[in-house]
Amino acid sequence: VQLQASGGGLVQAGGSLRLSCKVSGLNFSINTMRWHRQAPGQTRELVGVISSGHTTDYGDSVKGRFTISRDNVKRMVYLQMNSLKPEDTAVYYCATTHRGRDFWGRGTLVTVSS
Repeated sequence: VQLQASGGGLVQAGGSLRLSCKVSGLNFSINTMRWHRQAPGQTRELVGVISSGHTTDYGDSVKGRFTISRDNVKRMVYLQMNSLKPEDTAVYYCATTHRGRDFWGRGTLVTVSS
């Protein structure tokens, strides 16, 4: 199983970014996918999830600003981030659980300047 996140970068507060995650090595269409993030000096936190049926749920800190979507044909999951704040600065990871084991992408850095 491999997950490869991309799309991070430097953006000003109030701006937008879209992260992408390419998934291989499992039956993608039936897996719940997650986005997590880890800010410097802090523990990793769950940003949001998307189920196989495209149902989404988000952490309180990003509700109304971030949107997760998926394309089962392309085996991609996306994180659209709007109205970014400096406190959104973190390394963002896509992840999933397959056969009882967690798999993580390498992470992509998002830096939001004030």
